[in-house]
Amino acid sequence: MTRLSHLTLRNFLIALHDLLATMAALFAAFYLRFEGGDYFYDRLPLLFQILPYFLAFSVVVFFVFNLSSAKWRFISLPDAMNIIRVASVLTVALLALDYIFVAPNVRGSFFLGKVTIVLYWFLEITFLSALRMAYRYFRYTRVRRHARTDDAAPTLLIGRAADAEVLLRGIESGAIKRIWPVGVLSPSSSDHGQLIRNLPVLGGIEDIEDVIADFARRNKAIARVVMTPSAFEPEAHPESILMRARRLGVIVNRMPSLESGDTPRLTAVAVEDLLLRPSEKIDYARLEALIRGKAVIVTGGGGSIGSEICERVATFGAARLLILENSEPALYAVTEALAAHDTGAAIEGRIADIRDRERIMRLTAEFKPDIVFHAAALKHVPILERDWSEGVKTNIFGSINVADAALAAGAEAMVMISTDKAIEPVSMLGLTKRFAEMYCQALDHDLAAGGGGAKPPMRLISVRFGNVLASNGSVVPKFKAQIEAGGPVTVTHPDMVRYFMTIREACDLVITAATHALGTRRPDVSVYVLNMGQPVKIVDLAERMIRLSGLQPGYDIEIVFTGMRPGERLHEILFASEEPTREIGLAGIMAAQPNEPPMQILRKWISALDQAIARDDRATIKSILKDAVPEFGSTAA
Repeated sequence: MTRLSHLTLRNFLIALHDLLATMAALFAAFYLRFEGGDYFYDRLPLLFQILPYFLAFSVVVFFVFNLSSAKWRFISLPDAMNIIRVASVLTVALLALDYIFVAPNVRGSFFLGKVTIVLYWFLEITFLSALRMAYRYFRYTRVRRHARTDDAAPTLLIGRAADAEVLLRGIESGAIKRIWPVGVLSPSSSDHGQLIRNLPVLGGIEDIEDVIADFARRNKAIARVVMTPSAFEPEAHPESILMRARRLGVIVNRMPSLESGDTPRLTAVAVEDLLLRPSEKIDYARLEALIRGKAVIVTGGGGSIGSEICERVATFGAARLLILENSEPALYAVTEALAAHDTGAAIEGRIADIRDRERIMRLTAEFKPDIVFHAAALKHVPILERDWSEGVKTNIFGSINVADAALAAGAEAMVMISTDKAIEPVSMLGLTKRFAEMYCQALDHDLAAGGGGAKPPMRLISVRFGNVLASNGSVVPKFKAQIEAGGPVTVTHPDMVRYFMTIREACDLVITAATHALGTRRPDVSVYVLNMGQPVKIVDLAERMIRLSGLQPGYDIEIVFTGMRPGERLHEILFASEEPTREIGLAGIMAAQPNEPPMQILRKWISALDQAIARDDRATIKSILKDAVPEFGSTAA
């Protein structure tokens, strides 16, 4: 479709305005230069002869520089630079017209002259900009007027000037409503005493009590505090901001980072926002290049990780998305949420259990995916220690079914969500995930060895990471519920340590790992490990969450140690002692090279497991798994 087909009445009216402005600028420059004596009237007939050609050329310039496409409501510095470019091109055209065509061929001397042309450049910029800026100011004042009259809460912004400016633009554009900023508190001393879009920086973050008290004395009580992304950096002490604001009785909101693709809307401050190291920088263009226009399947798409992968895949421009989920409520919830986002992807949800090989094979073959993200799993350590044969059926045989179905359907890649518990596993969760990793490794190796066809061989990779904040069954929602119930907060062991990351960061890094696997086509890299940062002591996490709720641990809320559960260990590890690791040039991701049994041996174990599962022969199942993963130190019964 050509650009011409997108032209609307609005574009036509803007072009007409620019044409009239250009004509007015030329006549004004001509008049100012030749208004004395008869010079003006003597030269006017020739100007009328030149004018149609110059205006026709102007229309072309407007179109080339997209001057008629920019919305006046959002006119900004890039639009001003575009106007200067247009004026400069038209000025050069006048110069060429006067010096090359008119002077030697018509008059024998210069017609417009340098002074007229310089005047025209300034007037053209002024005339093209004036109405645009007037309209921009009109919309700006109207939005501000509505913001002040529609029960807008007087609001204090917390964060550096750049973040505050983004939020103020969101208010001016109407994207953020019902708040009225009255000042900024910045952690950067260079911002103090400055104005940001006419809003004063009133001091540093440590001045929050004094500033709120000062507004209260003036009967302009601040009702809300908005923390921008820079307010969550460690040096800003976000925990202190939140506690002090809550003690003062004001509502606290946050604005998400725009780098992640979120719209600049306000959300509640979650405890997870205050528990993390700085997130890895994600190359979102790289992720969009992988996903855009692709057909994607996500297994377990109704779970915490699966639903976030679905959301990211749709955001990054997938053409089609098939969600496989064995829980009807979870499937309904994720499809409804995605439909509300209106990303343009064709989204379909199907009830399916990855244990059902025939159904998984059929659905995958019908859909013909380019990429499969395998997030379906049984993952709760204590439950799998009790019902570990169910973990074998889902995490091992279900993963085999998904991998084989993806291969049979001609997919480019399958990405399996694994866990740090697969490293020197001590639990059935870790053991079953490690076996599934080995199957993907072996199949990936065999496909690479048998490559050489017209189409690159399918890649099968596994991505390991630790605990995800706010995922189903994770410790943070559990602690929240216990605190809201008045305690006690239960911790298994005072020395228990875990790695944490956000669902968004984990899923974006999973997709990033897929871009590396498909970009390098190296079969020696099929297990990836996400950088989880520094581990967090669980008891410290519990104490911090209690304090963030405005309570004192040990006084208002008790912490009770319940003892380690089967399959748990005190310290999770990211790499096994026998696994070589290396950097792959991607922030937040490393490659692991665990042991890789050949496929023929794996198939013997799989066949024996299948027979033992059918007989419910637990002793044989455990013996096979220990043979397959010698480093396993299971406590399972």
